[in-house]
Amino acid sequence: MIEAAKRIAARVASIGGRAYMVGGAVRDMLLGGASKDVDIEVFGVEPDRLKTLIGEDFGYDDCGASFGVLKLKGLDIDVSLPRREVKESSGHRGFSIAADPRMTLAEAARRRDFTINAIYKDILTGELSDPYGGRDALEKRILRHVSDRFVEDPLRVLRGMQFVARFKLSPAPETINICRTMTMEGLAPERQMEEWTKLLIKGVDIAGGLEFLRETGWVRFYPELFALIGCDQSPEWHPEGDVWNHTLCCLNAFAKHRIGDRNEDLIVGLAVLCHDFGKPATSRFDSTKGRITAKGHDVAGAEPAAAFIRRLTNEERIVKEVVPLVKNHMRPFSMWKASSSDAAIRRLAAEVVRIDRLLRVSEADDEGRGTMPTQPEARRWLAARAEALRIADSAPKPILMGRHLLNLKLKPSPDFKRWLDMAYNAQLDGKFTDLAGAIEWFSRLKDEPCLP
Repeated sequence: MIEAAKRIAARVASIGGRAYMVGGAVRDMLLGGASKDVDIEVFGVEPDRLKTLIGEDFGYDDCGASFGVLKLKGLDIDVSLPRREVKESSGHRGFSIAADPRMTLAEAARRRDFTINAIYKDILTGELSDPYGGRDALEKRILRHVSDRFVEDPLRVLRGMQFVARFKLSPAPETINICRTMTMEGLAPERQMEEWTKLLIKGVDIAGGLEFLRETGWVRFYPELFALIGCDQSPEWHPEGDVWNHTLCCLNAFAKHRIGDRNEDLIVGLAVLCHDFGKPATSRFDSTKGRITAKGHDVAGAEPAAAFIRRLTNEERIVKEVVPLVKNHMRPFSMWKASSSDAAIRRLAAEVVRIDRLLRVSEADDEGRGTMPTQPEARRWLAARAEALRIADSAPKPILMGRHLLNLKLKPSPDFKRWLDMAYNAQLDGKFTDLAGAIEWFSRLKDEPCLP
């Protein structure tokens, strides 16, 4: 990818232009890492000439009517010209854009979000240009916005949230203040989801990112999260403080145990984020026990968790996979204490789909209780039982299927589903473990009124 970038820069230089890497690629390089994506900004070349130049060596998608970004096919490289953006309407895309290859580098950098993303590196010479002090901010781990144009794009507040979490930054007071003046302004859910996903799958200090959300006042746009602030807990069980602080501790514990699978980490991360959404509605002072309790908060958390996720994405699969983890996050401990049966464990697997996910949520919840000692025994017990039953990473698959009923000479019927549900419940209860046993079990029911 770097070789491709150098080839582009050399071609640009041959016609009197200059090509810079800018944004995340430069930031990550200065932090000693590598970036998956490379953004190249070209100065001194007219739009049509640049398209012709790029097209001679690379295929690209042209994003933007007047001129936005050339996305190179097969490479994670975007090539653009400096452009003037004028805010015309609400939302993340409410801009008119016009390329201006004659802009100075400082003018071009002024439209960027944070100073750490406004550092330019000449691809051919390696020279750094840093008109807004981004390198110093990066060294001091400070998140600071570039200019008053920051307010034009509300997505930048959520970008700030995930940058604070990923790079352990301290937001500058003036950046907190300018964020407080901004609203979501019709910000599209899918764009919000991008930033929440980066927070959860890349954040090192997720707690810091959420504290940024609280300090800027943006937590008010997520009422399920806002309700956690000041929701007291029993210090006997939660010396870390209120539910907000507990959730932040849990998320940082989760971050230490990510497995590197984007989908798995996202599902578990969302479940950890949402796991105590039921506490504000269920917390009470129990005079008999002399402490605050939140009986049933696990089940009560299902509805607010679903509401929170649906405001971020229309991907219903995510809701269906996260909510059962929220509803059942207390089960590993309660089932261990009760020495629950294999049937109960199979039913749990059928509900949460993956017990290994539930164990990760439970681990984060356990480790997020401040100075309280952890209790891994329950998780070890459930993990061993699930592994023995071969349901650690999947729900039990139905043994008896519709085709088997047809083989028994039963005519297709709307009752098939009811019969198969009965069979699945019997399977979970351990009434049979293979197809022969399933057919024998089903055949014994032929005299029952529910069957022909």
